[in-house]
Amino acid sequence: MHHFIAIKAIDDKSSELRSISLKIHENPELAYKEKFAHGLLVKYLQDQGFNVTPSAYGLETAFVAEFQSKAGRGRVVSFNSEYDALPKIGHACGHNLIAISGVAAAIALKAVFEKHQIPGTVKLFGTPAEEKGNGKIDLVNAGAYNDVDISLMVHPGPIDGCFIKFLALQSFIPDYTSSEYFIRGRTIKDLTDLRPRVQKCFVAAAVAAGCTKENGAKDPSISWNKEIFDVKINVPLGNRYEEHLRKFGVTFPTKEEQDVLPAGSTDQGRVTYLVPGIHAMYDIKPPKGSANHTPGFTGAAKTKFAHEATLTASKGIALTGIDYLVDDGFARLVKSAFDGKLS
Repeated sequence: MHHFIAIKAIDDKSSELRSISLKIHENPELAYKEKFAHGLLVKYLQDQGFNVTPSAYGLETAFVAEFQSKAGRGRVVSFNSEYDALPKIGHACGHNLIAISGVAAAIALKAVFEKHQIPGTVKLFGTPAEEKGNGKIDLVNAGAYNDVDISLMVHPGPIDGCFIKFLALQSFIPDYTSSEYFIRGRTIKDLTDLRPRVQKCFVAAAVAAGCTKENGAKDPSISWNKEIFDVKINVPLGNRYEEHLRKFGVTFPTKEEQDVLPAGSTDQGRVTYLVPGIHAMYDIKPPKGSANHTPGFTGAAKTKFAHEATLTASKGIALTGIDYLVDDGFARLVKSAFDGKLS
């Protein structure tokens, strides 16, 4: 019964969510400048009866929307909405879809709270600057996720999967250069171990090129940006999400197959080191050769198919969140599987 209510709540809002998605797609905004998307989402969530804080946690284009059951605060399920775009190619990572996925899932849990006396709280974080500034890291540092129990989100791509490895990625910018460099590690521990070696490589390169004080140059200066952690996928949450999606006809590669797929990076990784979470990918069928961050993906992100796939994925995280609220055994399993240590 709880699942039926959640699914119907999302289906009933399909046309409204489609409109929001297309408006965000048509008005792409870069990191920390997502004023249009922020205003649009805040207004809609307020109209839906959520308690919304705009410009939350000291970030102008972040927000948090919350709804608590009349039966009590209970466990806290959180979702994320992203809405920043890329330079020149707009929503080539489909953040217009991620924006509505979080909204849809939050609406689903709110509908269940209104129909049944289930203790619990749903929080939706509007997270700016995923593409460049790593807004979720700002939110983590501000304490946004300190009182949530789990963090669930989905992301469009060319494949369905909840166990795809998202890498730890770090960028650094030398003192004088027109280039931006990235180093990657499978995990944040790998990245941490690699960092001093990379530092020495650039110092050695400066010496080899004659960029020394003796030659009138400044000492090499490397500034390090925020660390992006790998995604620590909570296996019970991931398994439950995939179970729900299979009921909608979605098929997944095996965990072993997902483990070797090409991976990007996401600031959701930092959140998953703080609380149990997932960052599930879902297929929007982009043109052949058009993966995320390509112009072809920009076009795919506004199709009707992409919208329907987004709602299906949103149902998956909504139902997983409901299970966490109502099933004490499942909640214990999720918590016991969580390990926030560096790995």
